[in-house]
Amino acid sequence: MIQRIASRQSNLKRFVYGPVPSRRLGYSLGIDLLVPKTCTYNCIYCQLGKTTNQTRKREKYVSVNGVLKELSPLLRTKTKIDYITFSGSGEPTLNSNLGSIIKKVKNLTKIPVAVITNSSTIYDRNIQKNLLSADVVMPTLTTTEEKKFRKIHCPAPGITVKKIIDGLVRFRKLYKGKIWLEIMLIKGINDSRQDILALKKAINKIRPDKIQLNTVVRPPSEKFARPLSMSDLKLVKKIFGNNCEVVAEFKRPGNIPVLRDINEMVLQYLKRRPATMVDMNKSLGINQNELVKSIQGLMKSGKIKKKRYGGKIFYETIKIG
Repeated sequence: MIQRIASRQSNLKRFVYGPVPSRRLGYSLGIDLLVPKTCTYNCIYCQLGKTTNQTRKREKYVSVNGVLKELSPLLRTKTKIDYITFSGSGEPTLNSNLGSIIKKVKNLTKIPVAVITNSSTIYDRNIQKNLLSADVVMPTLTTTEEKKFRKIHCPAPGITVKKIIDGLVRFRKLYKGKIWLEIMLIKGINDSRQDILALKKAINKIRPDKIQLNTVVRPPSEKFARPLSMSDLKLVKKIFGNNCEVVAEFKRPGNIPVLRDINEMVLQYLKRRPATMVDMNKSLGINQNELVKSIQGLMKSGKIKKKRYGGKIFYETIKIG
């Protein structure tokens, strides 16, 4: 375990990243509690690529003190932060210290805490207890059919869609915070009218505070994972009802201070998600010319590469090994 933590610190240098522009959370200061890429799933639409450590086993993975040491000085700055978000290199509920870290973070700040989860562990009663201190829990649901569930997520053994839906229903009864349920739709796979109506029945049982309709907007792990059009998403929204929103493009409400080490911030940002030049400009508040120079330098040094997807150019880090 010590070796894992040391490797994590030397390779990524930090556990806290951002703030980054989130289409669902505004300016989100991320906390990454995992070794990349640790997940229960190997999703066909994942922006982080193939899962290298697929597991259901919970471990500590990172240093709690290291997380808090990085977070504390950031909270003392005037940087705009809408949410502190547990997300990053995989499924955050796999960190066995999640519950205590959430409580420690909330002792440091009044900024609301959000946890983005793929829902795969939500049936576990210990994990449900870990999540009770969060202000917002953002689980994902894609289908009610086991065959489609396995095609989309390629889950670790023992995880079923029935367990997930039942777990979400039980969690709703326990949890006093907000549940924003993401429905991720993939063209030609889980977007038929039959799929949508079955999802609506499940949603009515779960009773989330908000439904956030999403599709494949960044380069996916598998090329056949294609996005729905905006018109298709709006039709689904009508079926789901008034508490459903189509996830909108991030709009920058204010300035974020320019960070001293542009190359380092660009790398930290791209390690968690592929991004366009516009994404990075909105998030980092860096002069366009300086951002272009940074990207050109990082590409020349072999640290990042570009990929075209959906008519846009995305940049991503080059994985070594």
